[in-house]
Amino acid sequence: MSDRVARVEAFSITIPRDVPYLGALREGEEPNARGYFVRRGNRTVYPTVDRTVLVRIETTSGAVGWGETYGIVAPRATMALVTDLLADFVVGRDPLDAAVVHDDLYDLMRVRGYTGGYYLDALAAIDIALWDLAGKLTGLPLVKLIGGQRRDTIPAYISGLPKPDRAERADLAAQWQDRGFSAFKFASPVADDGVAAELAGLRERLGPGARIACDMHWTHTAEQAIALIRAMEPHGLWFAEAPVNPEDIDGLAHVARSVSTTIAAGEEWRTVYDAVPRVARRACGILQPEMGHKGVTEFMRIAGYAQAHHLEVIPHATIGIGIFLAASLHAAAAAAAVTAHEFQHSIFEPNRRFLVGDMACESGAYTLPTGHGLGVEPSEEAIRILESRA
Repeated sequence: MSDRVARVEAFSITIPRDVPYLGALREGEEPNARGYFVRRGNRTVYPTVDRTVLVRIETTSGAVGWGETYGIVAPRATMALVTDLLADFVVGRDPLDAAVVHDDLYDLMRVRGYTGGYYLDALAAIDIALWDLAGKLTGLPLVKLIGGQRRDTIPAYISGLPKPDRAERADLAAQWQDRGFSAFKFASPVADDGVAAELAGLRERLGPGARIACDMHWTHTAEQAIALIRAMEPHGLWFAEAPVNPEDIDGLAHVARSVSTTIAAGEEWRTVYDAVPRVARRACGILQPEMGHKGVTEFMRIAGYAQAHHLEVIPHATIGIGIFLAASLHAAAAAAAVTAHEFQHSIFEPNRRFLVGDMACESGAYTLPTGHGLGVEPSEEAIRILESRA
């Protein structure tokens, strides 16, 4: 293979929103001068806009691969890690060695304890771009390079119901049900009447056949989470996501042992090493790898680890403009343990204009984008609004 990486660039895109992610601001949730606010329900910072970080890698022959990672807050921190530190260690490498490059970059900062956070987000974007290039250079879709295609469509669940009250959220879920979706997830920080009432209202509106999960957003002690999950269980709870603080592994295991509902976790994990202690404690039955935090290489390692331990994989998906979502769908089509995939409709629907490709989510399922590599590219509109590199 004579083609080598010639250039690595990082950009961000900011996309205005009419309503912030998870819905309208509640009392006391006022944006600061930079447009950040804190959701009182989970004490987490969010922007009032959508924002993402893109990585563009070009080879000596002029082939281009695209990657994407989180840019929700402080995107220039991630961009600087790409351009000031990692890029020069990628230039000159063979794009077909994506997993090897990933491990080499991981090792660069291992001794300093950088096993998570923005450093691994930057690695994820580079990893996705290299895998995209590998597909383009070989003339194959990504799914064929990472194990083969097990499924043509991937069952999707509706994630988030960004309406101001419980009745309107149930109405929104029913509208998606009419469009062929049968699985849903609501967010506890905006369930103003409590999670049990929220689930009861959705169950009444959607009927007994709908699967309904609750994202608990890491905000509870183990005992609090157990009480809330038990209160929801009479209404038919599909799974409970992120019930305790992410660092509380023993608490997560205690919750899993104490309820009959399956516990889901893994959005915030960066590598398979995060999965190992939690799986060892049987702390979750569903693993939720987020491509934007992990990249293709670590996503597939986590999925394989889940399969070896007879656990489900239901990938998380924040989306951005859709580059890392496309990578997630390829990985989901290849991984044996995948049973469903998150559909962030409030981001996917308005932001799809920034992407070229036939990726779609209709009638309850995703269809894989076709073409070489990821099968998607930033649109001309996206290219025009790329913000200056760090």
